[in-house]
Amino acid sequence: MLAPRDGLTGVVSHRDALLRTAEAFAAGSGPIAVDAERASGFRYSQRAYLVQLRRAGAGTALIDPIPMRSDLSELAPALDGAEWVLHAANQDLACLAETGLTPSALFDTELAGRLAGLPRVGLGPLVEQLLGLSLEKGHGAADWSRRPLPEDWLVYAALDVEVLVELRDVLAGLLAEQGKLEWAKQEFEAVRTAGPPPPRAEPWRRTSGLHKLRKPRALAIVRALWEARDRLAAERDIAPGRVLPDSAIIEAAASAPASPNELSELPVFRGRSQRRLTSYWFGALRQAAALDPAELPKVAPPADGPPPVGRWPDRDPDAAARLAAARAAVAAIGQERSVPVENLLQPDLLRRLCWSPPADGDVAAALRAGGARPWQVELLTPLLEPALQAHS
Repeated sequence: MLAPRDGLTGVVSHRDALLRTAEAFAAGSGPIAVDAERASGFRYSQRAYLVQLRRAGAGTALIDPIPMRSDLSELAPALDGAEWVLHAANQDLACLAETGLTPSALFDTELAGRLAGLPRVGLGPLVEQLLGLSLEKGHGAADWSRRPLPEDWLVYAALDVEVLVELRDVLAGLLAEQGKLEWAKQEFEAVRTAGPPPPRAEPWRRTSGLHKLRKPRALAIVRALWEARDRLAAERDIAPGRVLPDSAIIEAAASAPASPNELSELPVFRGRSQRRLTSYWFGALRQAAALDPAELPKVAPPADGPPPVGRWPDRDPDAAARLAAARAAVAAIGQERSVPVENLLQPDLLRRLCWSPPADGDVAAALRAGGARPWQVELLTPLLEPALQAHS
């Protein structure tokens, strides 16, 4: 597919056009294919820079939220009550919610493909395998904040929703044949109602290359530079890695320059754009250098849950045995039902259960408390009970 079957429509970029789009989609029928394009890797924010919709009787709409201050709430009543069809919905629901659009029902084609046991669940491979069509691809990682948007990008965006409802119908039929449609409905609802993830306690620890540093003072420099970069990136709405790469932060932390001149001699920092910010970056270094030892970060991150699995045999051999038995049981049922083990049960929940089994032996209640869906509780409880009790 090189172009939309109905041709490429104009981009909706003002209120009058948005209201006409709302009328068209309210008059349409059936599920609504939905997609959104962000500018990840280019912008700090994760806002939607283009929203794509398609519905039987309404056709395809390409909507630019930016001229409308990212407020598409006037469109919401036209979409309410209909099932939304998205691919990898958890990537788009947050930015759609920022525009005032939230689904009342959801079908996720990527998640459906996983539950159906299909080997490749990207949109292109699924469309090719199940519909016999090849999508024109190539702009998913583009800078969608660019204006005006090139025509070939708009074609790509329109094709992302062109056959999404058809794909949904085929996947729903496949799941029904496998007896997994109810599983899928529960998973879709969990995605729809999940909400945003909680903020990380120490997000600076995700700096690439941090493992090279083992001294608290060096880690304090990483933290200070990361936080300074994050502030600047947010102010300028630029992706943090484009403000200052992780490699430069690690280099500065490892060498700990004692003056602005020393800092400006380091790779990256000697560049023209960074030299203008030398005093800003060195201010962060100076703050880290002035910290009392008690204020320095720990070498190891704060513990949240069980220790790394590799340490279990020494720390608690029984827990290691429980985990081995539980993993084997989950892997066996995953192979039997053609479902990836990570979709049968969150790996973190399985580790927590094996490290600290429920004191009352109620595995089903522990699974529910950990966020497992009813189908997972019903399927896995009989398998996990003997694994968790054998070495308690």
